[in-house]
Amino acid sequence: MSQTLDAEPGPLSFEIGKTALVVIDMQRDFLEPGGFGETLGNDVSLLQAAVGPCAAALAAARAAGMLVIHTREGHRPDLSDAPPAKIARGEPSRRIGDPGPMGRILVRGEPGHDIVSALYPAEGEVVLDKPGKGAFHQTDLEQILRNNGVDTLLVCGVTTEVCVHTTIREGNDRGYRCVAIGDACASYFPEFHRVGLEMIKAQGGIFGWVSDSAALTRALDAARAAA
Repeated sequence: MSQTLDAEPGPLSFEIGKTALVVIDMQRDFLEPGGFGETLGNDVSLLQAAVGPCAAALAAARAAGMLVIHTREGHRPDLSDAPPAKIARGEPSRRIGDPGPMGRILVRGEPGHDIVSALYPAEGEVVLDKPGKGAFHQTDLEQILRNNGVDTLLVCGVTTEVCVHTTIREGNDRGYRCVAIGDACASYFPEFHRVGLEMIKAQGGIFGWVSDSAALTRALDAARAAA
């Protein structure tokens, strides 16, 4: 049964069984003091705005039985999958792989690499480790989506203009219908967040749609009521 999601530039009809909620990089290294985001000079408290809406989207998706996928950006402990040009960015004393308050920065298995407790994956949910910005790059995301018959991605997380935007662009080019859950996304730069969402829905939805967690919850609650 199709459901209708209120969105811009226009409503989107979707089927729960063909839709996945993709939660991008809600990791301690990005959201909490002492992590990689703060070492870059960012105010990590700005990302907290996305936590509540992400939690609402997660709760609605879980109640509807929707496929949920979490991503984490990070690298192997030996950094063999981290391009030298990426490692070289930032202050020399706080680069990828260096010791930080939550373990080695952006290294898989370290405390800072893990997802914040408020949005921790439930048992059975996919957790995808990615070495780059986009969730499709060097991962098996597309295989997972194809195997589950997914054609629509509801994307939330951080940051809006970097990993969220890159994933939506990648998904769009692969033929997926992509929706940014706008209030469940955030950036260290509020203007980048605003413009990032505007870019997605511009020109009739050049990259996809923009909605919000309340609209998603309404659509999924209506589906459950109808069932």
